[in-house]
Amino acid sequence: MRGLRRDGESKPAPRTTGRAADERAADDRADDEWRADDEWRAAGPATADASPPKRFPKTVTLTVTTATGGVALAALIGFGLFVIGCSTSATGTRDEGAASVATAEPVSPPTSEPSALPAQDIDPVALLRRDPKVSGQVKADLKPCARDAYPVDTSYGNLTGGTAPDVVINVMTCDDAVGLGTYVYRESDRRYENVFVAEEPAVYATIDRGELVVTRQVYAKGDPVSYPSGEDVVTYTWADTRFAERYRVRNNYSGAVGNGPVDAPAPSTTSDNDD
Repeated sequence: MRGLRRDGESKPAPRTTGRAADERAADDRADDEWRADDEWRAAGPATADASPPKRFPKTVTLTVTTATGGVALAALIGFGLFVIGCSTSATGTRDEGAASVATAEPVSPPTSEPSALPAQDIDPVALLRRDPKVSGQVKADLKPCARDAYPVDTSYGNLTGGTAPDVVINVMTCDDAVGLGTYVYRESDRRYENVFVAEEPAVYATIDRGELVVTRQVYAKGDPVSYPSGEDVVTYTWADTRFAERYRVRNNYSGAVGNGPVDAPAPSTTSDNDD
């Protein structure tokens, strides 16, 4: 009877109408088929080619009857999708590879190159006067042009790679600022040592990107002091214990510049009345 349970215990049958009645009937048919199958296996087949009765899986139907049940079903479906999305590898979790480790760039140690600015400016006149490598003629011409203003240019820079800036001194004439001598001093044992000397008319030295650049004016016979024929520009670099010439450039000046106006033929003029 429809009101009896499978274990024989009596229980009033609930009222079923419509879709619920159909589901209840399907469950009863599935129970009967499973019971018939179990009895056939217990008795044994009559013939070798006997086959068990057809067996259908029990139909499970989920029916959402309340708002709470709908929320629970939606949560169950969402959890299933989450598990499928995460199970992309054999271990059940996403394999993102080895974690990257950020490494800091090594910091370069501070360089030991000397600064271009000395701790204290030197007295170039006193340094020249006590230097035995400076000629007596230059020392005699080393006089102030006005009061205590001496015709001396001083430059500081790194030329020899020492622990202190090197010093370049140019001595000139007071009247026309023509170079008389160029000298380079390098600090050694807290004293300045003369490592370069150039004493000749119209010579001047500068520091250019760690190299010594010496310019010498070239005079031809009859050239005035203020108008040389050209110049030699020589670049020196420090090599162990002395300066070595690196390259030389010769510049020749035009003789038509600086010696007054150039004579040129006067332009011809014509009259409007000429035939």
